[in-house]
Amino acid sequence: MFIAALIVSVLFAPLLVVSAAGKLQRSASQVATLERVGALKIAPVLAVLELAGAAGLIGGLAWWPIGVAASVGLALYFLGAIAAHVRVKDYAIAPPAVLLLVSVTALALRVASAGATS
Repeated sequence: MFIAALIVSVLFAPLLVVSAAGKLQRSASQVATLERVGALKIAPVLAVLELAGAAGLIGGLAWWPIGVAASVGLALYFLGAIAAHVRVKDYAIAPPAVLLLVSVTALALRVASAGATS
């Protein structure tokens, strides 16, 4: 299970970093989405949360409780993203829903491999 947790974490973390960079650099597509859901003002906070999640996933490979905490935090983050879309009746929730599933997968794999290290 640790190998699966490693693969998911190593692939998911850079995706989160790219997403955070887009928010910090005000990527046109991300700005449009953030404006639509009313979250443009908190984009820097969202970026920091994504960066913390990415760091936690990677750090969690060395110490499993960090990986579990990061995965839980990311699942809550993407649940919040889905809620933000639904709140404004924007039902384009496929991207955050997929990322929620990846977060839950990372959580399940890290819990299943708790105590295992490289």
